[in-house]
Amino acid sequence: MKLGDFKALTFDVYGTLIDWESGMVAGLKPLTDRLTQEVSRNAVLETHARHESAQQAQTPGRRYSELLATVYRRIAEEWGLSVTWDECMRYGDSVGNWPAFPDSADALAYLKQHYKLVVLSNVDNRSFAASNDRLGVDFDAVYTAEDVGSFKPNDANFDYMLRNLNSLGLTKPDILHTAESMFHDHKPANRHGLASAWIYRRHADEGFGATMHPGESPSYDFRFNSMAEMAAAHQAEIRGQ
Repeated sequence: MKLGDFKALTFDVYGTLIDWESGMVAGLKPLTDRLTQEVSRNAVLETHARHESAQQAQTPGRRYSELLATVYRRIAEEWGLSVTWDECMRYGDSVGNWPAFPDSADALAYLKQHYKLVVLSNVDNRSFAASNDRLGVDFDAVYTAEDVGSFKPNDANFDYMLRNLNSLGLTKPDILHTAESMFHDHKPANRHGLASAWIYRRHADEGFGATMHPGESPSYDFRFNSMAEMAAAHQAEIRGQ
């Protein structure tokens, strides 16, 4: 199997192209600054992952920015801190401020020359539009949780994407699902018979950070530590040809 075998790259965005963990840690600083005991970065992210996953299961049709506001409140309650709803909403509205990984825009610009680029994201359309400005590329299709009414790893999100890509003339063998999260993306990609590329952004860290533990490890077809590595591997394939 080669990267050149595919016609479309379907992307998870947050954690893969956008550095959502840095965005979360910055957005939660009004809470962590008030704690009497220091909490590690990974512990903050794991707390977020637990509350986010539970809230997504509880309210699958909710806009991501509004859901994040509730996550902020649940975290504050767990830590024994009082917050106003306005403060919660400021966190929910912060998604567009989350930084892109430094290599994302250049890698996407290169890959756009060779593939259709597609988004399958758990955020809402307004939040993604702000992030898209940071990525600097026109995606060929964008499918959000707001469009579907559920959050990954729900199979409905992948069913929705595959149904719509089929209308664009793309079938499963044409698609390489490209993502960091084993929990949100690689496990459901396995269930749907999709090839996948693991962008292992957390390769120098421990645990799963802002995503839940996936349980039994899913399979993947390619592994890269960054989008820059993926673009370089594609260039190497071309030179080899």
